[in-house]
Amino acid sequence: MTEPLKVDDQNFKGVVVEANMPFLVDFWAPWCAPCRAIAPAVEELAGEYAGQVGFGKVNVDENPKVATEYGVRSIPTLLLFKEGKPVKQIVGLRPKAELKKHLDDVLAGKG
Repeated sequence: MTEPLKVDDQNFKGVVVEANMPFLVDFWAPWCAPCRAIAPAVEELAGEYAGQVGFGKVNVDENPKVATEYGVRSIPTLLLFKEGKPVKQIVGLRPKAELKKHLDDVLAGKG
């Protein structure tokens, strides 16, 4: 497992928007049970896609600005960015296989 980067209101643009590869951002909060449940799958995928996709986590309680900017209204929300723009939004607890399909689609140019 690979630990996703901690992303916040200050470094979001530099880390995610200006990334030179697709980037998956997990919007979460420590009190959110579904967020804690999806975290191991996100960490496993971060390891599996190392070098192809960047991974980060935004604590929405500590970083409301970036969550508001991208219209995150419920958590967990995963946003998949490509060339600095969100191309996919996944809301709620989803199985790892579904997350993997979204990543593969974006890497294949379908997202």
